[in-house]
Amino acid sequence: MTDQTGHEPQPDPREEKFVVDTELLSDDQLDGLVDEYCTRYHGLNDTENPLAERERVKTAVRRGELVVWFDPVENTASLGGPGKSV
Repeated sequence: MTDQTGHEPQPDPREEKFVVDTELLSDDQLDGLVDEYCTRYHGLNDTENPLAERERVKTAVRRGELVVWFDPVENTASLGGPGKSV
């Protein structure tokens, strides 16, 4: 019997999602992420105006309740909770 744990492939850290400091984003970029978040979570729930949540979402970003996650594999960014990538 041999120990195979040392030979298992390890995930490439360059492919891991990471949090982006919102200070590095322009207002337009942040607004786009907020709009995408609002329509993704509210747009399909028969909500008449999903963008009405924009200010609440922006406040959550300012407080750190939502953060910007960047996925280098997909080359995309999105908002999500600080403890988990989306």
